[in-house]
Amino acid sequence: MAIALVTDSNAQLPRSLRERYRVRVVPLTVVVDGVAYREGEDLSNDWFYDALRAGAAVSTASASPGDLAATYEEAAADGAQAVLSIHIGSDLSATVGAARVAAAESPIPVEVVDSGTASFAIGCCVWAAGEALTGGGTVAMAAASARRVAGRLGNVFMVRTLDLPRRGGRFAGDPTTNALPVLALEGGAMRTVTEVSNGEEALEAMVSYVGDWATAGEHLRVGVGDAQAGGLATVLADRLRRIRIVDEVVRYEVGPSVAAHTGVGTVGAVFHAV
Repeated sequence: MAIALVTDSNAQLPRSLRERYRVRVVPLTVVVDGVAYREGEDLSNDWFYDALRAGAAVSTASASPGDLAATYEEAAADGAQAVLSIHIGSDLSATVGAARVAAAESPIPVEVVDSGTASFAIGCCVWAAGEALTGGGTVAMAAASARRVAGRLGNVFMVRTLDLPRRGGRFAGDPTTNALPVLALEGGAMRTVTEVSNGEEALEAMVSYVGDWATAGEHLRVGVGDAQAGGLATVLADRLRRIRIVDEVVRYEVGPSVAAHTGVGTVGAVFHAV
């Protein structure tokens, strides 16, 4: 059976994974100073980051039922007999609800997976589902793989400023003056893993966190995100590749629907057990 894999742009899925698993990506809406843009289509990351630096007011909105319905129809027209649609958590966005509305009108069956998470953590769920489908798995098997990964994901990152996370209600801590917090997103809130004084110490802390996360016998797939962090993401990716239990590292650029909540200069890793 030909099965189409669909996600939304908040998954931050890099081209390498989109092409490997032939993933169709539906755009979220990003609003900049009152003007709505479609992420990945009519909004470049460079322009968005320039606007963010200039103090633009930014917000995000879910993918639309119409865009999702059109994507399912295109998949059917291209020969797909079913769709597996994996999306940003329903407690963070209305995209899952929109996908279910669109699925009800789809010409082919659609299995909607609520990842319960955001950013490349969704991408990890898609990655796992893609592997399952490539191995000959059914929709149900691939959906189960995605849900399994959603239930046990790791992440660690550094942000340059906490203004946007605080404004969005995702960080309520009070770091030491002049300290650089290394964070993890858990249950929709950011917690401080440790505090450091510079980027090099932050890199060491993140590499250590990833290396210590897995249980005995597990191997990891890792995505390294870069929000114009000035080369730190390249160093982080290189160091993570040296960890014996890391099977693969992919790079992704942090896009507007995520950077609207974390800001410029964020760098970090999202990972799951194979």
